[in-house]
Amino acid sequence: MGALFVIINQAPNMKILGILQGFAAGLMLCISFLDLAHNALNSIGFLKGNLWFFAGVIFFAVIVSFIPEPTLAPVDVKSKKKSDDERDKDLMKKHRRQVLLSGVITAIGISLHNFPEGMAVFLGSIKGLRVGLNLALAIALHNIPEGVAVALPIYFATQSKWQAFKLATLSGFAEPMGVVIVAYLFPISLSPEILEGLLGAVGGVMAFLTLHEMLPLSFDYAGQKQAVKSVFFGMAFMSASLYLLEISLPKEINL
Repeated sequence: MGALFVIINQAPNMKILGILQGFAAGLMLCISFLDLAHNALNSIGFLKGNLWFFAGVIFFAVIVSFIPEPTLAPVDVKSKKKSDDERDKDLMKKHRRQVLLSGVITAIGISLHNFPEGMAVFLGSIKGLRVGLNLALAIALHNIPEGVAVALPIYFATQSKWQAFKLATLSGFAEPMGVVIVAYLFPISLSPEILEGLLGAVGGVMAFLTLHEMLPLSFDYAGQKQAVKSVFFGMAFMSASLYLLEISLPKEINL
């Protein structure tokens, strides 16, 4: 649904993109700190939870260090044949590459975040059909802003509605994969402690991505005031979504 909201509208201009990137950054920060890291700290303890979280931060920081920053091709000063329009096109290409990179990594992070939600739907359905249906509906509504966060940068970078819809849809398939894992693989593979630790590490990855990639883009495109407002609006929106999801869960099930 979030992806459909993005693709039925025209690709945003730079300022609107900055505001929406700030909103998506708020969603990501909320998921990272108030959901994944918070659950890890509560489940496996303060020390282990922090170690897993910062392991994710360091891991992703190392990965990013090997990814070349998008740069403009050098301009020959002697020949001034290149027009301003061509320079603008080169600059736009650079922006699109930056946004595309952040969009792809956002999709990966949200996909990993979606795994336990699929597990929760499965466990809730075991307890009763009503519980499972209510939980599935709550998670579906909760996933709308996540779809926006994935589809928006992909649509802006590629100008392709199909690519934006495809990647957002693929990230959503993580939830049925969570069902498969908890139904067939979970009892003989990862312990609950390791799973919570890995999700805490995912929180670290998402936090680093947001602060390193998404927030700078939002500040550049929308300006400081608009970017900060959109970040806090995104955090408030996702906090409300997480709360509605939590109150729909049976007490025996935690995300």
